[in-house]
Formats: sequence, structure tokens, C-alpha cells
Amino acid sequence: MANTKQATKRARQAEKRRQNNRWQKTRALTHIKHVLEAIEKGDKELATTAYRAASSILDRLAQKGIIHKNKAARHKSRLNGHVKAMTVPA
Repeated sequence: MANTKQATKRARQAEKRRQNNRWQKTRALTHIKHVLEAIEKGDKELATTAYRAASSILDRLAQKGIIHKNKAARHKSRLNGHVKAMTVPA
């Protein structure tokens, strides 16, 4: 337990930040899941749109330091590879 007013406030701020970071990470994983679902369905247009949204979110999280930049790059690279491997149905 915090002993000073300052320590109490810092604990409160840290908890608020932790919850916000958790929410941001969950949102990113949800967008990644949307891309994978679109790929599974075979809808390249939807997958491309979902990839753009996920890519943007991953970049923002990496820029803010919520996730490591290499983790963001790895996710983007793998997702992009899957989207590019899709064939457009004729």
C-alpha cells in the first residue's frame, strides 16, 4: 500500500495506464482476427480492408511503445503474406 499522497496518485495512474494498454492490445488482436477470418472466407477485398485497419493500429501501438516495433512488423508481414497469397476468384 502506498504511504504518501504522491505514491497513491502514481499507483492510480499506473493502474489506469495498464487498463488502457490492455484495451489497446485487445483491440489490435481483434483486428488481426478480422483479417484472418476474411482470409479464411476467401474474401480478398475484405481481407485487404481489414489488413489496412490492423496495420494502422499495430503501427500506432508500436509508436506509443505499447508493443515492440518488431512485434508489429512481424504481425504485419505475416498477415500481408497471407493476403497476397489469396487468389482473386474469377
